[in-house]
Amino acid sequence: MGYEATGTAAGAVADTPEEWRVTATVTPFRGAKTSVRTDDVVMPDGSVARRDYQVHPGSVAVLALDADDRVVVLRQYRHPVRQKLWEIPAGLLDVPGENPLHAAQRELYEEAHVKAEDWRVLTDVYTTPGGCDEAVRIFLARDLSTAEGERYEVSEEEADMELARVPLADLVRGVLAGELHNNCLVVGVLSAVAARAGEGFDALRPASAPWPARPFEA
Repeated sequence: MGYEATGTAAGAVADTPEEWRVTATVTPFRGAKTSVRTDDVVMPDGSVARRDYQVHPGSVAVLALDADDRVVVLRQYRHPVRQKLWEIPAGLLDVPGENPLHAAQRELYEEAHVKAEDWRVLTDVYTTPGGCDEAVRIFLARDLSTAEGERYEVSEEEADMELARVPLADLVRGVLAGELHNNCLVVGVLSAVAARAGEGFDALRPASAPWPARPFEA
């Protein structure tokens, strides 16, 4: 049985800003990059509910697609899930207000030693909005070439990182088979396939498109 949304015009399904009243807030934990916040939030019926969530600076990720329809991916150990995951290059927005394109270009260079001439916004997502305010902008990067200069020196988990180029079609199969789980890889791969099957990559938003979740300077 299907359900029909009410109060929304056809073709106008979109997330909208809204902020419920907070009567109290504390930050019981502060880490190097993220923290945990507890808010007392007034519900529509007037009751107050406590909500704990991670405060995150935001991230960027890059679906780098080469001329042979292969995606630049890396395999990295992720301790919270106790797995080595295949991922696309990604990283934190380390500086408040940082231009996400500049951050994405940096991550592609540091993690894959690759540069790209054509950049588009593939999609914007909240990774886990029920428990974290992390916002991620995923870029599509094309016209790839090897970056100039020395390779970036890696450490910690990245010292064990593997790098590969995998056909986009193989990644789609892995996602649908439940063999690939990284959020940015899954969203990026399926969005790229949908974009190409629709109006094409050239119809994607420009790399400088506004990002209300993480406003930035051009």
